[in-house]
Formats: sequence, structure tokens, C-alpha cells
Amino acid sequence: MPQNTNRLTQTLSDWHLALRQKWVRGPVSAAANEFLLFGIKQGWACLFGGIMLGLIVLTYLFYPADAGLARYDFLFLCALAIQLGMLFSGLETMEEAKVILVFHIVGTLMEIFKTQVGSWIYPEDALFRIAGVPLFSGFMYAAVGSYIARVWRIFDFRFDRFPPLWAQGLLALAVYVNFFTHHYTLDLRYGLFAATLLLYGPCMIWFRPDTKHRPMPLVIGLLLVALFIWFAENLGTLARAWTYPDQHEGWKSVSVQKLGSWYLLMIISFVLVAFVHRGQKTKTDAKI
Repeated sequence: MPQNTNRLTQTLSDWHLALRQKWVRGPVSAAANEFLLFGIKQGWACLFGGIMLGLIVLTYLFYPADAGLARYDFLFLCALAIQLGMLFSGLETMEEAKVILVFHIVGTLMEIFKTQVGSWIYPEDALFRIAGVPLFSGFMYAAVGSYIARVWRIFDFRFDRFPPLWAQGLLALAVYVNFFTHHYTLDLRYGLFAATLLLYGPCMIWFRPDTKHRPMPLVIGLLLVALFIWFAENLGTLARAWTYPDQHEGWKSVSVQKLGSWYLLMIISFVLVAFVHRGQKTKTDAKI
């Protein structure tokens, strides 16, 4: 990690320690401090996605209609600059960047297919595109991968009853294939939901918002992340980054069924990051 990033991390740690020593006096203030730090760490983990969502909304509101560079192309160049900046600054490791790249490619391939079958469209022009899909769209998937990779590290994840990676890999592959095949054959998503409960239901994730690790069922964690992605998707479609068929005549909330799609997509991202962390301890050995 670059020296500047190490200094920033140490400065933030010292700052938090000083505030903790000054303000934490009992269980109520300790709980408030932990809750505040949890929110700060979550915001830091979704830095890439938050910046991209902000750019999507701001360009929708203020980007000049007669600009020489299309809005989608501007978003693509911004996303590329942000990703490179996070990598070279040390905010993301090279191993995390590889996972994010794989998820980016996986997402772009799905985008090409989904737009061809009419699942959604990109209503604006773009120079940087593949088969009609603007290249900035792949960075939306990269943002999800970036979040999973960073939140794993920032919250020092530990697991009890962590499923075998080979089983997780098969599940992720089945989820990805079903995103394509359900247009032509039986949709297996409900079976996949059941499979995720069987595989991840017994698993407990331990995360560290402050000094102690806290437990949560892994399935609940994945559902909560999918819910926030669904909220972000509503903002994205409101800002016309892409639109669904029922939004052509005017914006309406994204179908709640998409929450299930994001939950399944989260499985793919989670498994990719899990492979990066293979070989590490899964049992919690921190203060609890």
C-alpha cells in the first residue's frame, strides 16, 4: 500500500481514538460511537459506487445538452479515472482490482445480452460502447464488486460455518447462467433462492465496526446490500442512466422483483471476493 495511504489510515485511526477517549463514557455513548463508525465505514466501502451514483444524478441535472462529449462517455471516462485512482492510491489492492475487473466483464456481457432481448435500454447516445451498450455500464457492476471487496477488508470479516468454495462457485455459475437461460427455458430463480438459503443459511458473518466483532446471519447481510443497491437503481433510472420497458412513458419505481435479481447477483460478486480471501481464517479470533 502506498505510503500516503498508510499515513491517511493512521491519521484517521488516531482521530477516532482521540474522539473515543473524549466522548465514550458509558454503554449509550459507546453504542452511538459504534453506530456512527459503522456508517462511516460503510460509506468508505462504497466510495466508488457512491461517487458514480452522484455523477449520474448530477450529469442528469446539469450536463449540457449540446456538449461535444456525450453524457455516457463522460461518465465512462470519470469511472475509468476513479478506478485507476483507487488502484494507484492503494484504496484497492491489485487482487481486489482483478476481482472487480472480472465482475466488470461478467456484467458487461450480461448487459449486451439483456439489452438485446429488451430487458432494459440505454436511451442516450455514446461513442464508447459495445453492441449498443455504453461502457460506463460495466462500471456499475464494478462498483458492486468494489464494495464487496472493500467492505470485507474494512470490517475485517470472519465467518462461522463458511460453505466450501467449490459449492459457492457452482452456485454462482448457476445464478449467472440462469440470467441468460430463463428467457428461453424455465426460470430457476426460486430454486436458486432456496439453494442460497441451504448453502449460506447456517453461515454467520462477524464484522468489526469498532473494537469488537459483531455477528449477523450472512443471508441477512446479502439481502440488506441488495436492498440498498435497489434503492440506488431507482435513483439511476430516475436520472435516465438506463430505463426499463415500463419506464418509457415516464419514470416509476423499479419493480421489487429486481431486488431478488440483485440478491442473486450479489452471490456472484461475493464468491469472486471469497476466492481472493481463500486460505484465510474463517473462524472469528477477534474480541467479541
